Amino acid sequence: MIQEPISSKSAAPKLERVNADTATVDEICDIINRDGGVIVENFISQQLAQQIQAELKPHFDADVGDKSGFFPSTTQRATGLVAKSPACVDLMTTPLLIDVANALLSDTYPHWLGKNRVTVTTKPILSSTVAFRINPGSEQQGLHRDDLDWHIQEVGPPMFLGSVTAIMKTTKENGATVVIPGSHLWDTERPPQDHEAVSAELQPGDTLLFHGHVYHAGGANTTKDERRETVGMFFNRAQYRPAENEFLEVPPELAKNFSPQVQRLLGYGVSKPGCGFYKYQDPMRVLFGVEDEETVNI
Repeated sequence: MIQEPISSKSAAPKLERVNADTATVDEICDIINRDGGVIVENFISQQLAQQIQAELKPHFDADVGDKSGFFPSTTQRATGLVAKSPACVDLMTTPLLIDVANALLSDTYPHWLGKNRVTVTTKPILSSTVAFRINPGSEQQGLHRDDLDWHIQEVGPPMFLGSVTAIMKTTKENGATVVIPGSHLWDTERPPQDHEAVSAELQPGDTLLFHGHVYHAGGANTTKDERRETVGMFFNRAQYRPAENEFLEVPPELAKNFSPQVQRLLGYGVSKPGCGFYKYQDPMRVLFGVEDEETVNI
């Protein structure tokens, strides 16, 4: 049965706001699980936001736009940000972001190995890195769920976490991301309606964190002379294939220059018990000579 959409005359839902300096990981996760998303103010410094903006400018300028129709033609993107922007790596490894991703997307899996009951835990990996420049005159993107790439239909714990960080002021008028709070709890039969969405307005350094099953979209830029730029860092559970092929974006000869934490986020580690091995060993050991508490013996 198709659920009836919320009336356009009903009270509009809101996205709750918290401050990165005072909010706990549990509080943030509870809001995401309840509402589908939360705005975290002061997530990164304005200095880091400015550095990201400067590093991404040539990549935005070089983009010719999306030809698939998923993004409006006036939207410019930059992808593969780990290899292009040291400041984006700093954003990706922000402790609060990593802690929230680990809390929401880590998997604990008990299983039998012969007569032994074994329990393993695996942390999430990077799914994709995409920065967005929405130029004046851009139309709103179609409302969608980011976990559609994995054909997720069931309502439940997220397998995907999205983060969208503003590197310049982001308003309803210049194309702030729109979100339908609570829509991560809808079944697949209920269509999203534009009037149900609210704008996630952000100051530079603020971040929208959202559940992979929540309906959202890039907003319309109705201004004549303002663009908006945001950076998306997206994560998924490690047993799923990432949306962006990080082994091509950051091949081993580049990945060797990063920390083990970044290498594992890129997918070079093993998702226990044994997903992602190379020559039947942990690639972290074979490729980078890493031996630490997270190295997996297969």
